[in-house]
Amino acid sequence: MSFAQGRPVVAIPGPSPVPDRVLRAMHRPSPDIYGPDMARENRAMMAGLKRLAGTSAHCVPYIGNGHAGWEAANVNLFNRGDLALVVTSGHFGRGWAQTAQSLGIRIETLDFGLCPPDPARLAERLARDPGHEIKAVLVCQVDTASSARADIPALRRAIGEHPALFVVDAIASLGCEPMFMDEWGVDLLVSASQKGLMLPPGMAFLWFSDRVRALGRTDLTTPYWDWAPRADATELWQFWSGTPPVQHIFGMNEALALLLDEETLPHAWARHEALARATWAALDAWGQGGSGISAVVADPAGRARSVTAATVPNATALRTWAQEKAGLTLGVGLGAADPEHGMRIAHMGHVSAHQLLGTLAVIEAGMDALGITHGPGGIEAAARLIAKAA
Repeated sequence: MSFAQGRPVVAIPGPSPVPDRVLRAMHRPSPDIYGPDMARENRAMMAGLKRLAGTSAHCVPYIGNGHAGWEAANVNLFNRGDLALVVTSGHFGRGWAQTAQSLGIRIETLDFGLCPPDPARLAERLARDPGHEIKAVLVCQVDTASSARADIPALRRAIGEHPALFVVDAIASLGCEPMFMDEWGVDLLVSASQKGLMLPPGMAFLWFSDRVRALGRTDLTTPYWDWAPRADATELWQFWSGTPPVQHIFGMNEALALLLDEETLPHAWARHEALARATWAALDAWGQGGSGISAVVADPAGRARSVTAATVPNATALRTWAQEKAGLTLGVGLGAADPEHGMRIAHMGHVSAHQLLGTLAVIEAGMDALGITHGPGGIEAAARLIAKAA
């Protein structure tokens, strides 16, 4: 028997749930893209995106996903042969390094496996670069695969007086975790629409400082990816190097209104904190008695607030059961040491306590149905945490 009828729940780390009101905002015909109304919509979006990132820096949009954001960052920052130090804590940090390397950028990785970066190791490596060969330090605030969370202010302090640019991927964290780009000394921030920003995939965003802008064109910069015309845009088409993604702009303004002005960022961050801790409480309970269930990142301080990667025996079978029998889609164990026993539980963006507790209850039901050994009290532990946080 299947209980998958009803509205399906997708608890993967992107695309994340899109609010109905955002979908309604997008569901309208395209206006005159040369008229004043659409230009106002675009300007409002750009102003909201700066508020979101905590910056007065330049902001440029692209039609694309997170990988498009990486490409834009790579080709505007580096010349062929420049050296980038990529701090990696899982699959996506390594992926960013590989995309840069394929362009002819020299890459050195400071690899932390599936663990959060250690600022002391970064400081030690930069101290061994007296000639300042390293042009930039690249890091994911949250690695979407491992769910490792980097301490961005601590890494900035570790860079110290070294002139390397500090470049942060906030694709899986923006809107879910604090980000104060200017205050924290981030030179370049990369994000995309499909996770904490509660929109379908299709837009990538970069914010960059005057220090970065002063670099000028590189030998990798191509006309489409060149961010200078977008940063200096006065006409709508110049922001997008052509036709704008009209429906996405409508949707983004609705999502920004919800996030910035209605819930507000501090409350959104607190909600994500509580949802994450409820997930961890369930995993801790299920992991009792040597069941083999645990969060991938041992230290809660180093865990993302938007997604939790977990080790669960027979996770692949559990994910299949959850989808077929209960209408719940969970994330695959991307980059896990043993993908067959790895999965990810997303709690990012437009997610409520009701959605999360239902997700956790389905996981427990699936473990019971499949005979996966687990400790008792997972749902109760998660519910108690939500009750205390409310």
